[in-house]
Amino acid sequence: MMPAACDSLLEDIEDIVSAQDVKPHDRQFARKNVVPKVRKRSSQKNVQADDDPPSDSIIPGAQKIWIRTWGCSHNNSDGEYMAGQLASYGYKITDNAAEADLWLLNSCTVKSPAEDHFRNSIKKAQEDDKKVVLAGCVPQAQPRQDYLKGLSIIGVQQIDRVVEVVEETIKGHSVRLLGQKKDNGKRLGGARLDLPKIRKNPLIEIISINTGCLNACTYCKTKHARGDLASYPVEELVDRAKQSFQEGVCEIWLTSEDTGAYGRDIGTDLPTLLWKLVEVIPEGAMLRLGMTNPPYILEHLEEMAKILNHPRVYAFLHIPVQSASDSILMDMKREYCVEDFKRVVDFLKEKVPGITIATDIICGFPGETDEDFQDTMKLVEEYRFPSLFINQFYPRPGTPAAKMHQVPALVKKQRTKDLSQLFHSYNPYDPKVGERQRVLVTEESFDSQFYVAHNQFYEQVLVPKNPEFMGKMVEVDIYEAGKHFMKGRPVSDANVFTPSITRPLAKGQVSGITEEFRYVLENGLNLKACPSAGIREKASLSSRKVMQLPWQQEGGGLKMLSVSLALLAILVTFYYGGV
Repeated sequence: MMPAACDSLLEDIEDIVSAQDVKPHDRQFARKNVVPKVRKRSSQKNVQADDDPPSDSIIPGAQKIWIRTWGCSHNNSDGEYMAGQLASYGYKITDNAAEADLWLLNSCTVKSPAEDHFRNSIKKAQEDDKKVVLAGCVPQAQPRQDYLKGLSIIGVQQIDRVVEVVEETIKGHSVRLLGQKKDNGKRLGGARLDLPKIRKNPLIEIISINTGCLNACTYCKTKHARGDLASYPVEELVDRAKQSFQEGVCEIWLTSEDTGAYGRDIGTDLPTLLWKLVEVIPEGAMLRLGMTNPPYILEHLEEMAKILNHPRVYAFLHIPVQSASDSILMDMKREYCVEDFKRVVDFLKEKVPGITIATDIICGFPGETDEDFQDTMKLVEEYRFPSLFINQFYPRPGTPAAKMHQVPALVKKQRTKDLSQLFHSYNPYDPKVGERQRVLVTEESFDSQFYVAHNQFYEQVLVPKNPEFMGKMVEVDIYEAGKHFMKGRPVSDANVFTPSITRPLAKGQVSGITEEFRYVLENGLNLKACPSAGIREKASLSSRKVMQLPWQQEGGGLKMLSVSLALLAILVTFYYGGV
C-alpha cells in the first residue's frame, strides 16, 4: 500500500523546504539577470480591450434596474421581494426600460404565449446591450434551453440572493442559482418572508403561504419549477401580516399554487391559518383567499364557509374545474370528478349567500371530444360564473400532455370562441343596480378615469377619483353595471372609514425598514442624542438588516460617507456590548 502524501507530520512550515531547494537570497539575486520584455499591442482590438474597465472596478449598487414580471400573484410577490432587496442595496428601480442598465425578467411558464413574450424580451435586451438576469418558472423548469445559454438565472427559491446575482452580472459574469432551500433535509417554502420588498400597490400585500403542490397534472409546467408542497409556518405568516398592516396595508392576498393544500406537509391546515390571520386583521381591512383545487377544500367545507362569512374576509373563492368531463379530468390527473366540484360550489353558495366563485376552463385538451366540450358548456350555463378564465390548451414541453394526441388547432380555437361567447351572453351584475354597498378602494383603473374598489364579494366597483377615498371603506349606491364591473356613487352623508392603522408607504418605498435604522440613516453618528433609549439599544441590531442606502437620494455622496461612519460606529458599539 503506497503511503499518502500527508502521512508525514510537519512540525514547522520550513520543513517543506529541502536542502536542495533555492534559497530566498539566491532567488532574489537571480532576478537581477532578468531583462523585462515589453509586449507590443498588435491590433486595435487589443487597444479596445485595454480601455474597458476591469469587472472589479465596477461599483455595484449604483445602476438602474428594470423589472418585468409575468404570471400569477405568487410570481408578482417574488418580483416585489427582488425589487425591495435591490433597492435596499442601493440600486434604482426604474419603470423606464430604455434607461435601465440591467433587465430583471421574471417569467411564467403556464402558457406558451407568456414564454414567447419572455423570450422576445431577452432578445430585445441583448439587442439593446442590456445586462440580463432571468427569474421565475421558465428558467427554473428548463435552465438548459438554448436561448438561456450564458445568461444569469435566479431560481424561484433563491430570490433572497438576487443582489449577488445582479452584482456579478453587472461585472460581466454569468451566475446561476437554482437550488432548493432546506432545513435539516426538509424542503422549505422558499426565501424568508421578512425580506424587504417594494409593493406594486402599497395598499395590497401579497403573501405566498406555500410553494409547490401535491398534484401531478399532466399539462402543468409550473410543477417542474415550483416542485412539491412546502408550507411556511403559521407564525411566520401571521407575523408578515402584522408587519404589512403596520405599514399601511389594507388588503392582503394569500397566494400559492394551491392554497387548499396548505399545511399538509407541516401538520396543520388552511382553516387553522385563516383563523389566526383573522385575529390580526384591523377592522375594515380585508383578506382575499387565492386559488384552491377541489380535492383539498372538500375536507374543510364547514370551516371554510364560516371563514368566508367573516366580515374581514372576502366571500370569494377561485376553484378551477378545467373541464366538466370526467374522462378528461382523469387524463389531466386532476384527482376529482365533476360532482366533487359541484358539491363544493353548491355547499358554499348555500352557506355563504352571494359568494363569488371564479373558475378556470381549458379548451381543447388532448382527447377532448365534442361531447366532452358540450358537458363543459352545460356547466357554465348552469352556474353562470361571474369570473371565468378561459384558456386554449397549449402543450408545454416536457409534460405528459404534450405527448398525447392533440386536438386540431382550428377546433381548439373554435371551442375557445364558443365558450367565450357563452360567457359574454349573461351579465351577472345587472340585478345589483340600485343596491347600497360598502366597498374598499385600493387602486386606479387602467384608463385612469376611476378608482377601483371591491365589495364584500370581491366584485369590482368603479368609484369617482376622490383622493380621500384611496385606501378607505366607502358606502356607494350602484347605478350602472357592466360585464366585469359595477359603478358606484358615494353616499353623500356616509362616513369614509379608514381601515389602515398607519399611513401607507409611498409608492416605490421599501417595506421592512425599521424605526431604529431610519434614525441612523437620518442622524448619522449622533445616536446618544436620540430621545428614545429603546431606539439607541436596538440600533446596533438593526445595522445587520438590509436597508435603504442613501446614494439613491439627492446629495448621496455626503450621505453615503455619513452613513458609512455611522455603520462603523454601530458595529463597534455592538461588538463591545452597547451604546
